[in-house]
Amino acid sequence: MMIRALSIAVAALIAVSPAAAEPLRVAETAVDDLKAVFGTVESIDTVIARTRLGGTVGGLSIDEGSAVEQGQVLAIVRDEKLPLQQAALDAQVTALESQMAQAETDLERARRLRESGTIPQARLDDAQTAVNVVTAQLAAMGAERAVVRERIDEAAVVAPAGGRVLAVHVVNGTVVMPGEPVAAIAADSYILRLYLPERHARFIDVGDPVLVGGAGLAAAGQALREGTVRQVYPELSQGRVVADVTVSGLGDFFVGERTRVFVTTGQRSAIVVPAAYLYQRFNLDYVRLEDGREVVVRTGLPVPGGDGIEILSGLRPGDVIVLPSDRGDDA
Repeated sequence: MMIRALSIAVAALIAVSPAAAEPLRVAETAVDDLKAVFGTVESIDTVIARTRLGGTVGGLSIDEGSAVEQGQVLAIVRDEKLPLQQAALDAQVTALESQMAQAETDLERARRLRESGTIPQARLDDAQTAVNVVTAQLAAMGAERAVVRERIDEAAVVAPAGGRVLAVHVVNGTVVMPGEPVAAIAADSYILRLYLPERHARFIDVGDPVLVGGAGLAAAGQALREGTVRQVYPELSQGRVVADVTVSGLGDFFVGERTRVFVTTGQRSAIVVPAAYLYQRFNLDYVRLEDGREVVVRTGLPVPGGDGIEILSGLRPGDVIVLPSDRGDDA
């Protein structure tokens, strides 16, 4: 059963105002049996920035961990032959333009001579054909020059998506071929990927909330955050079911970092009390009974969806607790 359905039921029982909840008779209730597993921070999409032409890498402006935006220039691939090809084509275009000017002059002269009957029609047709040939040659040469210019523009290696650079595969001066990878980029959307034992497959479903720990070695003292299962893969991998969880704030994690994730694996009976009935003294958790006695309790995880805290020991069903008159950590 999903955590959300149970948490709503528990919240309906315990998430009431303190005035309405005093005194509170302790009773067992059905809660989700949460198990701690490890989730790995991964990017939903990992894209590769590749070269579009061969040459020598220069102007490399990124390193591992750099933040990049879509379309940002990461490096320049220089091919010394391309400027020479462009210069050669420019010279040929200039020569053809001169030939075009001469052909148009000859055509105009042939037209005047034909009008006076000095030359036959065949001479006029030859002059017109010469103009047409040079015009076609100019168009072809212009297309070739545009191709070279486009290849020169492709020297820039751009980021196909915004995100963080995971790996850089080249350095300045590296000789590359077209299509070689320059950098691997993790897109800005991250998920937690879970690998659960096969026996847990029937308990997890899309939309289920989960509890996620913090990042780093100090995660044990941080508050748990709630995430949501966004996808459960239909194929088992090495006896494990794979699921993806979305949770806010994963940009603070390293890609590949692992963190604790609490998922439901069924139901069990437990004692849950509102957090307002708990107070601390000397780093111990206490509750106050109706007869005025103070009882040390051992607390568990908070119940998702409400302010309830699971009591592992110290209370029994039937005990009546009240709100503490003065709470605080005296340690």
